[in-house]
Amino acid sequence: MSKALERNYDGIIIGAGHHGLVLGSYLARAGLKILLVERRLDYGGGLCTKEATKPGFYHNLHSINHFHISETPWFRDLGLEDRVEYITPPYEFGQPHKDGTALVFGRHLEETLANVARFSAKDAQTFRDWNRKAEEITARILIRERYAAPLPKHERDALLMRSSIGRDFLEVANRQPLDVVQELFENEHVKLLFLFKVSLFGTWLTDTMSKTSPMGSVIRAFDLESGYQLCKGGSFNLARGLMETFIAAGGVYQPQVDVKNIIVENGKASGIELADGRTVRASQFVASTLDVHQTFEKLVGRDQLSQAFNEKLDKFQYTGWSLFGVHLALEESPQFKAAAFDPNVNRTLKWSLGAETMEDLSSAFADVSAGRVPRVVQFGSGPLSLLDPTQAPPGKHTTYAWHVMPLNPDIGGMDYEDFKEEFSEKIIDVFASYAPNLTRKNIIGKHVYTGREYTQEMVNMVNGDIFMGAFNAEQVMYNHFGYRTPISNLYMAGSACHPGGAISGGAGYISAGIIAQDLGLKLWWTPWDAEEALSGLPVG
Repeated sequence: MSKALERNYDGIIIGAGHHGLVLGSYLARAGLKILLVERRLDYGGGLCTKEATKPGFYHNLHSINHFHISETPWFRDLGLEDRVEYITPPYEFGQPHKDGTALVFGRHLEETLANVARFSAKDAQTFRDWNRKAEEITARILIRERYAAPLPKHERDALLMRSSIGRDFLEVANRQPLDVVQELFENEHVKLLFLFKVSLFGTWLTDTMSKTSPMGSVIRAFDLESGYQLCKGGSFNLARGLMETFIAAGGVYQPQVDVKNIIVENGKASGIELADGRTVRASQFVASTLDVHQTFEKLVGRDQLSQAFNEKLDKFQYTGWSLFGVHLALEESPQFKAAAFDPNVNRTLKWSLGAETMEDLSSAFADVSAGRVPRVVQFGSGPLSLLDPTQAPPGKHTTYAWHVMPLNPDIGGMDYEDFKEEFSEKIIDVFASYAPNLTRKNIIGKHVYTGREYTQEMVNMVNGDIFMGAFNAEQVMYNHFGYRTPISNLYMAGSACHPGGAISGGAGYISAGIIAQDLGLKLWWTPWDAEEALSGLPVG
């Protein structure tokens, strides 16, 4: 670290993932002297794009699909549309089947309903009925709450109960997502793709089986107006745009900083101590975007926290699964046999492959929960370079497979590198059973990237948890970990806070408003407010 940094700042932010970059950009523009430090040389956290196979082939090793990012308040406030381009494909989810059929969810309602009706007229009508409510609920409740500090449960419920759409939202949110999907739909293929869409909102079947879903992921799945996007050129371009914004606002970034402690004096956070003994002072605040245990056990110390808070730490849960990723450089993009049934399946943003029945899905859940390698090979994928040609050389292509896997699966004493090779080939074989052109001749390069590797690289992702905290009912919305901490002037601003993990920018955005208001700053933006949003719902 440069000796020039041995001085005071108004605020120090630990962790240069997207939350830290969003937070730093807001507060630097508010006039504060902000230092953003990062343990690694790279910045951006899960916004990671690498030429992992061959030169010119860009692979997003962590985050790929970004939900409605170009419409978020921070993307607009920070003027990121001038630095970062997003692609919104017309077809969002595709599911080819071994019988040659395919189900595709697009952005256009009537086309999507017609696709569903080919499998079940009843399910198409159910989708239509719920879509009418879901798009209003998503716009007026889910999205507004996603970027606002959550209200206490009793206040939130009282406001929602005043409105018919609020009551509809609560009715679904207070039930197990899996039960809702099983009850609403009759066709197996429709159930599978709908659950796949639910899972992309920040959960998997493990968390989909929570007793309730306060964030309303089932409701969101009926909405076709909001949706997932691709960052043009690769996910890292969002990190690049945010870093440019932060630096332009006067922020200071320093990589390769090994923080030993958060300095706490007289009950207040006042800076950071580095591993080499040097200190950097923060006169007004310190904010951590790290996981809760690094922040409070390693950097603060349990002895400086109350018994009640330490018990809260001990109860914090991470997801019980990680990802087994296979990234491919290709001569040509996958071409599905099912394209004869629906040609749009070849160019949907996200594919669900391998699971043909709900029993297949349950089998994977049981195996992963038991620490076993899933017997049924099923995964998510997508035609990245077909939708964004800048992610591969001209005429060439990229794709990937993300398979849910225990962090340390029972592989019976097998060498892990051998296991990676064997299982990645199984994934390719299953892929090819749907897309016959995915031959070994088509594959130019392969990169296997699993929970074991990314947990070492991204130590925030404890136990392989890509979300840095489980998306269960006990840890989301009004039960989230919290932005303010028991240590005065110390804030949490990462994925343990509402709205949770994945690329949302929500925690960075919300914590920026909270810190600015606590410091009495003049805000140059208007933070979203959950009470205002829910109070504005139509009464009746």
